[in-house]
Amino acid sequence: MSNKKPESRAIRASRCALKTIWGQPSWEFSSSHVNAFLTRRGGHLAPVRFRLRRKTVQPFAIAPWAQETLARSTPSVLRALRGDFFCCPFGGNVTPWRNERHPPHGETANGRWRLRSIDRADSRVTLHASLVTAVRTGRVEKYLTLVDGHTAVYLRHVLTGLKGPMSLGHHALLRFPTAPGSGVVSASRFLHAQVLPTTFESPREGGYQSLRTGVTFRSLERVPLAYAGRDRAYTDLTRFPARKGFDDLVMLTADVKLCFAWTAVTFATERYVWFALRDPRTLRHTILWMSNGGRHYPPWNARHTAVMGIEDVTAYFHYGLAESAQRNPIARRGFPTTLRLAAHRPTSILYIMGVASLPRGFDRVTRIERAPCGIELVAANGQRAHAVLDPSFLETEDVEA
Repeated sequence: MSNKKPESRAIRASRCALKTIWGQPSWEFSSSHVNAFLTRRGGHLAPVRFRLRRKTVQPFAIAPWAQETLARSTPSVLRALRGDFFCCPFGGNVTPWRNERHPPHGETANGRWRLRSIDRADSRVTLHASLVTAVRTGRVEKYLTLVDGHTAVYLRHVLTGLKGPMSLGHHALLRFPTAPGSGVVSASRFLHAQVLPTTFESPREGGYQSLRTGVTFRSLERVPLAYAGRDRAYTDLTRFPARKGFDDLVMLTADVKLCFAWTAVTFATERYVWFALRDPRTLRHTILWMSNGGRHYPPWNARHTAVMGIEDVTAYFHYGLAESAQRNPIARRGFPTTLRLAAHRPTSILYIMGVASLPRGFDRVTRIERAPCGIELVAANGQRAHAVLDPSFLETEDVEA
């Protein structure tokens, strides 16, 4: 898919009425196979409904407190929390970076976006919104494109005027069916995998984690538990929901030699797969945040369950810009945890999220390959599924680590 704009009919922003969806004023845009909403607050993308043959699926999570009155101190990112949102800088940002004090996951996940247009051109529609940043002066343009016949969203964020190191990335939240192990998680080849090096959740603060802090592992199917009995020293992170009552976080570092990196979740009973594709030069790592009722403090109150954050980022875990820009252990291993932005040169972050129907018996994704008119998803048992897609959308040259 070319980023060059064809002849189009733009719908003026003033004519695009906001609709309140799950407590948030949002803009709606649609194609033949996708209906989506983007919140004005924080630019969160959800719900997104994909039409697959004779059914419609909506894979994204929406916070259970979406329509509740929250404490005034609640960050905007939690008020809108849903679907996918772009983080710049990515992370909690508790520690300031020099004189920059960013909110959790940055102004892009909290601020008020301005709709520029919804362009309809031939077989595609593009929502264009923008945000002027104040903590580090600059501008972020958001382009979300749907294409008739494609069960996917093409996302492009263009950063201009921003200078210096930046942690950033996408923060997709998927809702899993409640049955244990109903979704099977897989990822493209990774070179390093590690549980968060510090405590993720503390019982003193009303939070609980199950994984052993800081350990590295080679396979998602065998990760050490913190409190292991004689027969259960390890757990399988590919199957979720699991470990009820705990929240955990791990990070995988993709091989930069891949033509594209991917993450996928197979929902065998529902007969579909969710996937995300990215350029590993711009989004090097995947953070898996497994949230299954481990947070008992507000607004979570142990009710944020069966949700997984699949967060494709360039960052040092979820800490924030300060920790990502410093010489952290991941950076010392030669894996970038920030991108270096230049004020005179725009930086584009490209991303694709989509779904595909699965044949009966498809177990889990082990490979995603280019194919005529799209991609082929290959299962461990050899079965295949096809998605109409344009992976060339991810090709860009404006990368500097």
